[in-house]
Amino acid sequence: MPLYEHVFLARQDLSQSQVDALAAAATEIVESNEGKVLKTETWGLKNLAYKIKRNRKAHFVMLNIECPGDTVAELERQTQINEDVIRYVTIKVEEHEAGPSVMMRKNDRDNRRRREREGN
Repeated sequence: MPLYEHVFLARQDLSQSQVDALAAAATEIVESNEGKVLKTETWGLKNLAYKIKRNRKAHFVMLNIECPGDTVAELERQTQINEDVIRYVTIKVEEHEAGPSVMMRKNDRDNRRRREREGN
């Protein structure tokens, strides 16, 4: 089955539990249409390079998905309808990245550097 990465940006005024509920809803859509979500990562609230629908920040969430193409179409259709999602992108990949994504590794590196600065 084809592999995909689905990343969506949720509005900045949502709570973390609401963002988790959006990710759970996306997972449910995939699993109800003969696919499976291999990994879900919440990258947190980040600044945007420019305003999107009057938002300067957004919650970023990535799903690694294994599913047929019609499931991706349904996921994108449902995501587009949801008013809490301001942007999304789905990319077909050859294989999923093992371990944490680049964004998660960057967060870990930044946190480690911050702790080292504060310790000295």
